[in-house]
Amino acid sequence: MKILHTSDWHIGRMLYGRKRYEEFDAFLGWMAETIDHEQVDVLLVAGEIFDTSTPSNRAQALYYRFLCRVAASSCRHVVVIAGNHDSPTFLNAPRELLRVLDVHVVGAVTEQRGDEVLVLGNEAGSPELIVCAVPYLRDRDIRVAEAGESIEDKERKLIEGIRNHYAEVVALAEQQRETLGVKVPIVAMGHLFTAGGQTADGDGVRELYVGSLAHVTAGGFPDAIDYLALGHLHVPQKVGGSELMRYSGSPLPMGFGEAKQEKSVCLLEFANVSANASTVASVRLVTVPVFQKLERVKGSWDEISARILELSATGSTAWLEVVYEGEEVMSDLQECVNTAVADTEMDILRVKNKRIIDRVLNQTHHEETLDDLNVNDVFERCLAANEVPDAQRAELLRAFQETVTSLNDDDVRAE
Repeated sequence: MKILHTSDWHIGRMLYGRKRYEEFDAFLGWMAETIDHEQVDVLLVAGEIFDTSTPSNRAQALYYRFLCRVAASSCRHVVVIAGNHDSPTFLNAPRELLRVLDVHVVGAVTEQRGDEVLVLGNEAGSPELIVCAVPYLRDRDIRVAEAGESIEDKERKLIEGIRNHYAEVVALAEQQRETLGVKVPIVAMGHLFTAGGQTADGDGVRELYVGSLAHVTAGGFPDAIDYLALGHLHVPQKVGGSELMRYSGSPLPMGFGEAKQEKSVCLLEFANVSANASTVASVRLVTVPVFQKLERVKGSWDEISARILELSATGSTAWLEVVYEGEEVMSDLQECVNTAVADTEMDILRVKNKRIIDRVLNQTHHEETLDDLNVNDVFERCLAANEVPDAQRAELLRAFQETVTSLNDDDVRAE
């Protein structure tokens, strides 16, 4: 039995205003071909299908067209869980219809933990896999807030809540397996941030809970899990060094900080699933092609212009981010860059003049853009502008972070 693990598609995401539907379409087409070529039996999508809770019609069309194509292939089952960017109600809305196509969607936590335990069958209808399809766990799903509790109390409750949730769901899966009398593998899914997880500059990965809380360790998951398929972090990586606990990573670079990453999906195989078979999987990575090259060009003007000339000589069609780091102040940097790429197939998506920013940063900040700041930076600037005493800033920042987290967790499509 072969299982393909992927996540963090972010269909509909733009890069500095540039739409990327052709890339998403190319990736989904490639993945459908890979499923056919590898004879994949089960596809696991560990959250972040869309980049926003209100995806465009074009983004939705790409998603549903792909599911229909996979349903007509050798792949017997597709399991989709919601990530923190997804709308649970939007994903769940067509789930009864999708179930006819053997597409199983778990958009949100329900009162019945058994709803997250899926027993999947082979061509003959015999059980071959149990999936613990745990969606993104929102703060309110796993913790009861109490007045006066400290940040440490919140962190402890969040981590305990995540561990308890997985313990309950996996225990139900073990009961199912015992009832079936067949030693089928148990695969768990999740969308969360584990301890030691790697991120990339500009990847858009945000903390899921207030104050960088709830980074779950590898030991926080039950031992009965034969493979843990995670989403949220865009860098492909193992959890705690384990071959069988992985982030597949995003299939497309979400920003220029990811441009040099080799993107991949995880292909795992369980051999001879039967009453007495081993449930140890072998895992290999399948490299995702580059559908649109991104490159960050930085340095002095001589270094930047030389690199652009080098790329031009190869007929490159890359999208570029230019970061000027030279000593000389270049007030006409944008014009120089535009001239350098005028007769090429390359596009400039962003120009950043660090020399000017560094020169005026401590004065007016007027050379900065919102792309250079996160929401916490903006709030801290507001506190400074309004001369809020330092003694009050830490608590106000925590309250602001809780508000932002609550807004991020709200399902705008829910009635």
